Amino acid sequence: MEVAQESSKNQKTSPEKKRGGWRAITFILGNETLERMGTMGLSANFIVYLTKVFHMEPVQASIVCSLWLGLTSILPLLGAIISDAYVGRFKTIAYSSFFTLLGLMTVTLTSWLPQLHPPRCNSLHQDNCVGPNKLQLRILWLGLGLLSIGSGGIRSCSIPFGADQFDQQTQQGLKGIASYFNWYYTTFSVVLIISHTVIVYIQDNISWVIGFGVTTCLMASAIILFFVGMRFYVYVKPEGSVFFSIVRVIVAARKKRNLKIPAVDDGTVEYYDPPVKHGISKLPLTDQFRFLDKAAVIAEGDITSDGVPANKWLLCSVQEVEEVKCLIRIIPVWSAGIISIVAMTLQGTFIVLQAKIMDRHMGPHFEIPAASIQVISFITIGIWVPIYDRLLVPSLWRIRKFRFTVLQRMGIGIVFSILSMLSAGIVEKVRRTRATEMTQTSVFWLSLPMILTGLCESFNFIGQIEFFNGQFPDHMRSIANSLFPLSFAAASCLNSLLVTIVHKFTGSKDKPDWLNKDFDRGKLDYFYYLIAGLGVVNLVYFWYCARNYQYKAGSQIEDLTEEDTFLVTEPNRSHDKSIT
Repeated sequence: MEVAQESSKNQKTSPEKKRGGWRAITFILGNETLERMGTMGLSANFIVYLTKVFHMEPVQASIVCSLWLGLTSILPLLGAIISDAYVGRFKTIAYSSFFTLLGLMTVTLTSWLPQLHPPRCNSLHQDNCVGPNKLQLRILWLGLGLLSIGSGGIRSCSIPFGADQFDQQTQQGLKGIASYFNWYYTTFSVVLIISHTVIVYIQDNISWVIGFGVTTCLMASAIILFFVGMRFYVYVKPEGSVFFSIVRVIVAARKKRNLKIPAVDDGTVEYYDPPVKHGISKLPLTDQFRFLDKAAVIAEGDITSDGVPANKWLLCSVQEVEEVKCLIRIIPVWSAGIISIVAMTLQGTFIVLQAKIMDRHMGPHFEIPAASIQVISFITIGIWVPIYDRLLVPSLWRIRKFRFTVLQRMGIGIVFSILSMLSAGIVEKVRRTRATEMTQTSVFWLSLPMILTGLCESFNFIGQIEFFNGQFPDHMRSIANSLFPLSFAAASCLNSLLVTIVHKFTGSKDKPDWLNKDFDRGKLDYFYYLIAGLGVVNLVYFWYCARNYQYKAGSQIEDLTEEDTFLVTEPNRSHDKSIT
């Protein structure tokens, strides 16, 4: 009887052993590729759609795009909380995919139905065009809102759900995850290039309805592919969100704020320091932010007879306290990356509009879509990253025994963002001067700022992702994956604020403002110089933050090698300052 039960049990569990792995990843990567191609195919050229079809002025269209990007970037944080604490990653992606599909369908309808967009202009110069009415704007925002909700769930869960398909306790599983990340970013680059060329060309030269319809069909195909692979997926149950742990530490520390603890740990205070779960690195108690240590001090009545906290809102573990400290240390460095992202977001707004009025011909018969100019930065990333990783890093180590730290790479990226804005301003100055002489400037003058933007992303953005994943504790990887989208949300809000202020205060009745809809009368180059100036101030702020940053205890900071590189786990540097 026992043998039969054991045999039956093995039959039930054997299908589970076949779940996950590269068979499941095939469906997940296919779903992510089609989904991103659909959403990015819409967003790549959206500012042109707003100005050309909805007849918005550049400032208004830029604000709409920035607010939409900000909302889309902040919702992954909410998606991570819902996924980790309640419904799990699979259901979050599934529900969010339908929201994304509804959003794409709604935006497609705004281009298809005449009642949902303004009538065409009678004037060739679009001086007397009728703008959108309240209903048309509401439908447009409804579509964008649905897209943001969908992205909030998909962006927060797509990478972790793929990682769930591998056993991270085995060497083969770790290699699979590393390979998955490589394929993830490779397909991401391909999506960016296709969406900014093929789909943008359809929208600009054939039909907005067909262009948006293609993105909707791609999203529908992504949903079908995602559900086809259901029987191959590994499903990890939600175990509670780390965000609640952060709140508990803060609440417990505040409730025990009158508790006296020595400035230096002398062994007289007992801390609650239980073993951590298998697979999670143990963090030692550090001297920084000592006020939070009170949350882990064991007071009378805090521990039950079983050795567990009587009230989790009064007593937290040392591990939980140190996780919150890591978050506090990282926030200043995180905030220093926002200005760089502002510079990058401009390539999807004003630089696209700038390209729209330049000479975009390649030969006598082909004209490049304005939004496709952004491909130059993507190509730069694709070329530079392998050169940096395979040639520059090993060469510097062999010649000078030198390798850039993560913080140094982030600082170099900030410098490139400043240079990209300065070069964009110079190009706009040249374009406007030639326009007064009735001469069009080639759009390829924008290649330099686009290349510099690509170098900014290669150093700063990739550095940020590596920094967040390396410095956050294992248990807080969901926050690490949410911080970078939050940077885009903050950058979008700041960009909208700057555009609004500059548009309002740089003009008068007799003088057009810097961001006038007629770029030949405005001073767009001054706006670029303003962003560059803010970047210089931000560079000084980043230097101060990096100079005073204290690395996570036991973190892997530098990659060193005799021939190429090898990982070195540093000793406890919880009281040391990094050398930047």
